[in-house]
Amino acid sequence: MTETIKKGDTVKVEYTGKLEDGSVFDTSDGKAPLAFEVGSKQVIPGFEKEVEGMNVGEEKTFTIKSDEAYGPVQAEMTQEVPRDKLPSEPAPQEGMMLVMQAPNGQQIPAKIVSVSDDKVKIDLNHPLAGKDLTFTVKVVGVNEPEDKKDEKQEDNKEKESSEKKDDEENCDSCDSCPGCH
Repeated sequence: MTETIKKGDTVKVEYTGKLEDGSVFDTSDGKAPLAFEVGSKQVIPGFEKEVEGMNVGEEKTFTIKSDEAYGPVQAEMTQEVPRDKLPSEPAPQEGMMLVMQAPNGQQIPAKIVSVSDDKVKIDLNHPLAGKDLTFTVKVVGVNEPEDKKDEKQEDNKEKESSEKKDDEENCDSCDSCPGCH
């Protein structure tokens, strides 16, 4: 019986994400599948909505509008920073990516939009803000990680215990035994 994915399930998916021009912006190819709990907001809302209701082994392609992905581009997320507040090396250049630190310690990627003698204009919008995203997703697992590991560990312990008993029964002398009992 195939299990339909619902909120609270931990799923593993293989995926490829593309922009409208067909260029790949992210993929799990060559990496471990992406694992997340449905409903926990670990992935963008539109992705989560599309995966919910799928079954293990199912593959589908869907497009997520920007408002269900990284949101629209927000003009207020573009700011001018005094050039002397940035490191002098490497010299800031248009298109360069920086990592800014928010007051709470969170690191935020920022793209340099323009550079003048005394100011640098940076864009703090997510690089995928304002973009519709197309994903091809295949569900490769649901609710398997810990339960199956625990079962396998118990099976191995029982097997080792049984083998140890067999060794003890066949052992004639503790002098020749490497410590079976």
